[in-house]
Amino acid sequence: MYDYDLFVIGTGPGGQRAAVQAAKLGKRVGIVEAGTVVGGVCIAKGTIPSKTLREAALYLSGYRERNVYGASYSVKEKITMGDLLHRTDYVIRTEMDVVRHQLLRNGIDLHTAHASFVDDHTIRLDVPGASQHQEVTADKIVLAVGTNAARDQHIPFDGQRIFTSDDMLELEDLPRTMAIIGGGVIGVEFATIFAILGVRVTLVDARPQLLDFVDAEVIDSLVYSMRRNRVTLRLAEEVTGLETVDDERGEHVRIKLKSGKQIFADKALYSIGRQGATDGLNLESAGLGADKRGRVTVNENFQTAVDNIYAVGDVIGFPSLASTSAEQGRLSACHAFGVAAESIPDLFPYGIYAIPEISMVGKGEEQLTEEGVPYEVGKAEYSEIARGTILGDSSGMLKLIFHAETRKLLGVCIIGEGASELIHIGQAVLAMDGTIDYFIDTVFNYPTLAECYKTAAFDGVNRLE
Repeated sequence: MYDYDLFVIGTGPGGQRAAVQAAKLGKRVGIVEAGTVVGGVCIAKGTIPSKTLREAALYLSGYRERNVYGASYSVKEKITMGDLLHRTDYVIRTEMDVVRHQLLRNGIDLHTAHASFVDDHTIRLDVPGASQHQEVTADKIVLAVGTNAARDQHIPFDGQRIFTSDDMLELEDLPRTMAIIGGGVIGVEFATIFAILGVRVTLVDARPQLLDFVDAEVIDSLVYSMRRNRVTLRLAEEVTGLETVDDERGEHVRIKLKSGKQIFADKALYSIGRQGATDGLNLESAGLGADKRGRVTVNENFQTAVDNIYAVGDVIGFPSLASTSAEQGRLSACHAFGVAAESIPDLFPYGIYAIPEISMVGKGEEQLTEEGVPYEVGKAEYSEIARGTILGDSSGMLKLIFHAETRKLLGVCIIGEGASELIHIGQAVLAMDGTIDYFIDTVFNYPTLAECYKTAAFDGVNRLE
């Protein structure tokens, strides 16, 4: 007899959803969190803090209102890190309480300890400060430990001048200049956030294009917006050295590029991917292993090489989103206990909380071109929509991609205010195999950004004629 039917390692979105789903099925469930923050990296250092920081920056800088009140408008003249983090701390505490309450309400045993495998059914729990450890057994185990920011051992991280995204909440002051190494989602998000606060940002990436999995036209719009906010892009540039410097100009950092260029900045954010938090789990004792990035391989049911052990969330790699991680957790728990569950993995929406924000669902132009699918595009500019003018967003755009013959909707991509909310209208139509005629025949509230769907649909139909 096992102590638990299901034991979950990690309280992030994937772990939470797996635990709650199993509890709803009447199973005995335990969950363990190594950190002090219930909710994992998502609440402690990742999604919640960064998105709250984004909203605080947008509000305090008055960025949204500048098209209405002028380029010099701001809510607060001198913005400090303390101003930005005040709201962030409140949101983190609130979300921790929400998660803790959800787990306890569902009868889930919550442990605070470092977990490691003894064997494929036994977990060792080491409580910080305790001299003795505890062992628990479980029929099924879900690994949802998430990731940590990748660190190069040759770089002198100090958490202030040279830091990772995990150190963001510990920054003492807002710099005048900042270099960001890595043009992935995290790097782009922070580049745009700090840029609207007046920080001169230089973004360095070895790839020739930012976010190459996003629609090229949308990326062009993002790059234009970033440059307008004085972000300097150094693409196709390889970093060969990063060091702190103390000279007559004070304390700063120097970045050396393979091309011979040197970049000087007050602070440097190192954002070259994430590393699965599998160190110390003693995976070998359970018959498991991880790749060089600390990620665990799973099958379509999120089972690892050991049938009774599942892995979900960032620790299994792409797409590494809180939303998809939560769904993976639900599906893994259902499979573990033989409960049928359906999902539509091809229609998971993707949200990038840059400024402006980007969201997409379905297939893009590049993929459809490779597949040889005849498609057409319909576009709506926010500047055409009354709500866009009211909000002061003149650069936003919604793009519908549909089959040129059947008019079936194939994909949606949005850049601009509210993109991550708007995308779900298109997601619902995609899930129902709908056509763009749905948008033509539907009445949307006025004035709303949702009208973009109707405008884009008419634009697309006009292109067919």
